[in-house]
Amino acid sequence: MQPFALDERLARDSSLVIKLGLCELRLIEDRRWPWLVLVPQRPGISEVFELTPLDQAVLTFEQNLVASGLKTLTHATKINVAAIGNVVRQLHVHVIARFEGDPNWPGPVWGHGAAEAYTDDERREIKKKLLEAIHS
Repeated sequence: MQPFALDERLARDSSLVIKLGLCELRLIEDRRWPWLVLVPQRPGISEVFELTPLDQAVLTFEQNLVASGLKTLTHATKINVAAIGNVVRQLHVHVIARFEGDPNWPGPVWGHGAAEAYTDDERREIKKKLLEAIHS
């Protein structure tokens, strides 16, 4: 069996926040939206149904943990959770805080304008606050 390897596009477009029980929790490098990605650390998986039943349950738990923490941290109007995978086939779940009046409300975040990178200080601060929110 091949070891888990993060897709190069996910590695390029995000940074690690923490490794949870099943998933890597990653922060997408676009400060316009608080945007996280959960990546199950299982090789060769592109669909949720390809995970074992136990991994499916853990993924659901981790999605809810992260979505709840993100809602607590941001007080967003809506937390969007989606596993699309049309471009990056490796299974990953987007968890995005959306606000009325954000740069593309109520449209999708995908393909809207150019990403705005975090500064090093902003990245450190949001990661710290995310971890506090998730563990509270």
